[in-house]
Amino acid sequence: MKVTDHIKRATKTLFSFELLPPLKGEQFSNIQDKIDPLLEFYPAYINITYHQEEIVYEHLPGGLLKKRTVRKRPGTVGISSAIQYKTGIDVVPHLICGGFNKEVTENALIDLHFLGIDNLLLLRGDPPATQKYFTPDPEGNAFAVDLVRQVSNLNKGIYLEEGLENPHPTDFCIGVAGYPEKHPEAPNLQSDLINLKAKVDAGAEYIVTQMFFDNTKYFEFVKSCRAAGIKVPIIPGIKPLSTKNQLLTLAQTFHVDIPQELAAEVQKCKSKTAIYELGIAWSIQQSKELIAAEVPVLHYYTMGKSDNIQRIAKAVF
Repeated sequence: MKVTDHIKRATKTLFSFELLPPLKGEQFSNIQDKIDPLLEFYPAYINITYHQEEIVYEHLPGGLLKKRTVRKRPGTVGISSAIQYKTGIDVVPHLICGGFNKEVTENALIDLHFLGIDNLLLLRGDPPATQKYFTPDPEGNAFAVDLVRQVSNLNKGIYLEEGLENPHPTDFCIGVAGYPEKHPEAPNLQSDLINLKAKVDAGAEYIVTQMFFDNTKYFEFVKSCRAAGIKVPIIPGIKPLSTKNQLLTLAQTFHVDIPQELAAEVQKCKSKTAIYELGIAWSIQQSKELIAAEVPVLHYYTMGKSDNIQRIAKAVF
C-alpha cells in the first residue's frame, strides 16, 4: 500500500521508522534484530536508506596511496524486498542522485516495480565524506526535483529510451525531504520553500522532515508550507539524542538547532546512561505533543539502534 493511502485510511497518528542497510558482509539477521522489537507497534511502513560510493585510500609499501571506490552499505533494493516479503510491511527505499546516471536509476526503478515496491523517498543525497561539495554524475540527476521528474515520467510510461512498444507505466508514490530549519545549502528558508514546492509540483505526494528537537520549528514549517501552496502531508522526523557528543555532531552534520533547555539538561547529566534516558524522555515529550496536533505519521530515525525507539513507541502508541 502507498504511504498516502496509509495516511488517508488512518484514524490516528501512524508509526514508521528508518533503517540503515547492513554493512557489507553482514547478514540479514542484523537488520532483522532492529525490526523485530518495533513490530508490536504496527509500523505503517519502513524506510531503507541508500548510500553512494565513497573513495578510500589504502597505504602501500613505500608510502604510496592506492585509491579505491567502495560502497559500505550496498543492498537497499534487496533489503527492501526482503523486509517486505518477510514481514508483510510496506517499505520505502531511498533513491539518491549522487553516484548514479539516469539509466542506472531507471533500471533500479524497474527492479523495484517488478518486486512490488511502490513507495520511494527521493533525495539529492549528501556528498561523500571525501568531498566538500555535492557533484552529480555528468549524465545523472543534479537535484532531487530532477529525480522526482524522472520517476513521475516513468509513472506516465515515459522511459529514457524512446520508441518502446507498449511501455508500461509504473505507479510509485513519491516522497521527498523537507527542512524545518532550511536545507544547509539554501540561502534562506523562503528559497528553500520554493525548491520544495517545485518538487511537489513535479509529482511529490508527501514530505518527510529532517530531524528537529523543537516542535515549534515543525509547526512553523508546516504553516509556511501551507502559505506557499504546499498541500501534501508533512511527516515529522524524530531522532532521540543518545550521547553528549551528539550536541555537536548532530548540529554540524544535520544543521539543526539543539534547544537550550535540552543542551543544559545534557550538561547536567553525570553518566552516559543519564544522557540516553534524557534523550528518550525528550523524544516522548516531542511525540506526545505532535500526536496531540494530529500529525499524520511519526517517523523515527533509528541510525542503527531500535531499543530507544521501542521505549519511545511504547510510551506514545
